[in-house]
Amino acid sequence: MLAYLEAEPAAQEVRQILRRARRKEILVLFSLINYGECLYVIEREQGIRQAQRAVGIIDQLALRAVPADRSLVFEAAHIKACYPISYADAFSVALARLSRGRVMTGDPEFKAVESEVAIHWLSDRRRQKGTPAKTKTI
Repeated sequence: MLAYLEAEPAAQEVRQILRRARRKEILVLFSLINYGECLYVIEREQGIRQAQRAVGIIDQLALRAVPADRSLVFEAAHIKACYPISYADAFSVALARLSRGRVMTGDPEFKAVESEVAIHWLSDRRRQKGTPAKTKTI
């Protein structure tokens, strides 16, 4: 999501996926935990006004925000206990596993969980140079 909102190199690819979701060809799920992660990153880097603007943009996208219910929290906790990924990233993985979906990311941190969940790797020139992308969307 951050790739899309911050016009990173992978934004075009994310835009195409969101278009498919708008046409109801695919379902895009987005954990509210990851939604919050996007907002705090944007606020920290660009200020509260940009974070509020991001809410308006995200809320208009063809994606389903998924609350962190008990089963999602337990699955994320298990993933976090087993793999060296952030807690927010564990929610992306948990949601993908529980929904039998896949994680859409350019963040190399997710290589640690490739055996646990399908991953749609976003093409990002920065990732190829070793800088992690921030997209954590499923």
